Amino acid sequence: MPVSSLARAFSNLDIASQIWDISSVPADPKRKEVRWVGSSLGDLRSFPKDVRIVMGVALNAAQLGHKHSVAKPLKHMGSAGVLEIVDDFDGNTYRAIYTVRFAEVVYVLHAFQKKSKRGVQTPRSDIDLVNLRLKHAEEDYKANVKKK
Repeated sequence: MPVSSLARAFSNLDIASQIWDISSVPADPKRKEVRWVGSSLGDLRSFPKDVRIVMGVALNAAQLGHKHSVAKPLKHMGSAGVLEIVDDFDGNTYRAIYTVRFAEVVYVLHAFQKKSKRGVQTPRSDIDLVNLRLKHAEEDYKANVKKK
């Protein structure tokens, strides 16, 4: 059963039972900060609610140093610690790409709805954008996080 189908199967349950209630989670010094590169936050916010829940749970796992089962290494990125969350919903495919290569921060590099119906491969234009945003994340990390 696809992950989004599983999430929807539990739609009658209270949302708080499906995801962490952030207000009840104590501050964890091991929890990584999330930083959004470019338009990734706004793009993810435009996704359907069920997709945002799946993406949020997977990103929460990354913050805690874990890899959720819906997160897979992004092909063509080598060993850069770049992962992709893929969720299918209502005949559409949504993706969020993030990196865990930095010690204190999870950078969300890109979030988009896959338009092409041919193949499952991430389009070249999106890979190019991820590479550019990964460079921006490296610069941000060196300038703002590593200095702390």
